[in-house]
Amino acid sequence: MDRAENDPSSLSRRIGWFTASCVLVSNVVGTGIFTTTGFMARDLGHPAWILFIWLMGGLIALAGALSYSELGTALPVAGGEYIYLYRAYGPLIGFLSGWTSFAVGFSAAIAAGAMSFAAYVNQLLVFDGDQGLRSTVIALALLWSITAFHLAGRGAGGLFQRTLTVVNMGAIFTLIAAGVMGGKGEWTHLSISDTQTTPSIGLSILSLIFALYAYSGWNAAVYLAGEVNEPARTIPRALISGTVFVTFLYLTLNLFYFYALSVTDLAQPPLLPVASKVAVALLGSDAARFVTMLLCLLITGAISAMVWAGPRVYYAMAKDGLIPAYFCRTSEARGTPIHAILLQSLWASVLILSGSFEQLVIYSGTVLTIFSALAVGAVLILRRKEPHLPRPYRTPLYPFVPWFFILMSMVIIWNAVSERPLEAGLGLATVLAGTPLYFIWQQFGETRNF
Repeated sequence: MDRAENDPSSLSRRIGWFTASCVLVSNVVGTGIFTTTGFMARDLGHPAWILFIWLMGGLIALAGALSYSELGTALPVAGGEYIYLYRAYGPLIGFLSGWTSFAVGFSAAIAAGAMSFAAYVNQLLVFDGDQGLRSTVIALALLWSITAFHLAGRGAGGLFQRTLTVVNMGAIFTLIAAGVMGGKGEWTHLSISDTQTTPSIGLSILSLIFALYAYSGWNAAVYLAGEVNEPARTIPRALISGTVFVTFLYLTLNLFYFYALSVTDLAQPPLLPVASKVAVALLGSDAARFVTMLLCLLITGAISAMVWAGPRVYYAMAKDGLIPAYFCRTSEARGTPIHAILLQSLWASVLILSGSFEQLVIYSGTVLTIFSALAVGAVLILRRKEPHLPRPYRTPLYPFVPWFFILMSMVIIWNAVSERPLEAGLGLATVLAGTPLYFIWQQFGETRNF
């Protein structure tokens, strides 16, 4: 049976391009853009070079989005890259992709985000007592409040996601407008470089990794491919428009940073709270609290997007018999894979309680890049392997666009393995830990063909 032609899922197609785009934008725009430019200022020392790195990050993400658009319209079912890897490379690689998404890709990122949210709340409010315990309680309360929205049904979850995205983007552009109109910045900062800093190829690649971290999540819309209406139009529109919008937003924010402070000032410690430094420089000390509240909202939106998208992978794996069928059961009234949602949130809660999520996120970066590159490679493989597969959307400038993404991914993976062999090795170990689970389940479950 071909799932692309006869999807047995009970997930109805009621999601439009705007909601899918909101999931993508919220999944991408988290804390990265508000924290990484300071490191680039230290390492590169020139505004134009930093803006070029952010533009390159956007072009790489766009190359991925264009490639995923072909895959998403050819195979318009829930599951995202798990589906593409299964189809192109077989069930083992597909399973390992889904396993990694569950173990670290979504769950650990959700846990890390929830704990970051708790840390920012602790900055805003003064409490007595054990801060560690309080942070854990806040993180769990946030996670399960968001989970409740998505368990309530696609309508409630979609409204929640759209509202968060619109409010967050409005807050960002309000901050920029207030800073430019009411602040005391200088556009001449854009032409001033730090003469003490000489950028190298290695530091440029490192900065590109920082940028790509901030762009991660550009593929979020394809996880909902089994629920979007008119997938041939909706999937490319959501992926491409969402990625282009985020690129524009990131370039605008960086111009805002350089309007406020020179690259030398941005490179001064502390490097991490670059947005807070800029807001204080333009609007005074009270603006830092606004940025902190904005970060809380952005984290909430990102967690909501991952709570929505991630369970569609496990749902698809259960449909194919790679994990128990229990996790592909849906609520007919709510239209959501409730057991898959609960599975992910329970594991994220375990990670919050254990405190191990931070290491998992670091370790997972390399392997998630590998799986994204393999998924884009599936465009090349399926063109040869299944030339007659219906492709309502074809990647433009084929094969340059997918090869560009793959080659840039290879550079990043090589740099990660060279510079951080321990983290890269542990990431690979996390993936391989899923191999025995796959073969154990083969003894008890029944793998279904697409």
